[in-house]
Amino acid sequence: MRSIELIANTASGSVSAGAPDEARAILAEFGGKTNVCVPENGDLSGCLQAAIDRSPDLLVILAGDGTARAAAELCGMKGPMIAPLPGGTMNMLPKAVYGTTDWKQALRDTLEHGEERPLGGGLVDGRLFLVAAILGSGALLAPAREAVREGRPLIAFHRARRAWRRAFSGRLRYSLDGGPRGKAEAMTFMCPIASRALDDDDQFLEAAALDPAGVAEALRIGLHSVIGDWRNDPAVQAIACRQARVWASDGIPAVLDGEPARLKANVQVTWKNKVTRILAPPKAAKPDTPETSVEKTLKVRA
Repeated sequence: MRSIELIANTASGSVSAGAPDEARAILAEFGGKTNVCVPENGDLSGCLQAAIDRSPDLLVILAGDGTARAAAELCGMKGPMIAPLPGGTMNMLPKAVYGTTDWKQALRDTLEHGEERPLGGGLVDGRLFLVAAILGSGALLAPAREAVREGRPLIAFHRARRAWRRAFSGRLRYSLDGGPRGKAEAMTFMCPIASRALDDDDQFLEAAALDPAGVAEALRIGLHSVIGDWRNDPAVQAIACRQARVWASDGIPAVLDGEPARLKANVQVTWKNKVTRILAPPKAAKPDTPETSVEKTLKVRA
């Protein structure tokens, strides 16, 4: 690497005040021209654009998923490679790329053994997501799911009940790949890099229709997503698709790579196989798992 730019957002979820100096020390071990930018006065977008304008070989993101997604949109396939390190609260993309390794080890592993590879993503209402999109009532239940993950079931129940009371009015309608119309309380679309059922090289989104009947079933799905496989829940129907149409009577609440969003009442969801280039250590083989409905669908379509 002849030149490396690193964005360290110390206002993010897990980036300490000392992280920029630690990053400089690690980059210095590998030589080349390096620059570490710490956004001032919250000007993260300005810092990001300035780093890209300097045309580095690699842009390292030590910030949240939203910043990594913004970097992917700005860099595309022709701009610098990106390395999205875990520096946010949820770290959905870094976990998908690097696993649970801390950012310092992930940076060293990437600089020592990194391989360039294209990264696909989904587009919904013109907005990119690199890991997962949740549309409908499920977006409002995200805080309850995190409480389940943290082992706080009572807090999870109260959050779920509060979300259900203010839940998105009306169910979603959807059609996958132009197929029959369906109804659901929520839809999720997961990219191959984060899906247990898809290989990283698959050119599909894993779509799931979630249709819990109440707070108890919603929490059950959340529990399955943490300690097991939510695809095995009877209130979840999963399938693979390349595009989808989702609509409702009003604007649709959503979570895109962990970031809340409000979508139009009628949106298109599409898979794009190359949206940016990442630098990451060689991919580890996914563990063998029982065949799921998604894998069966892929076999039928193949």
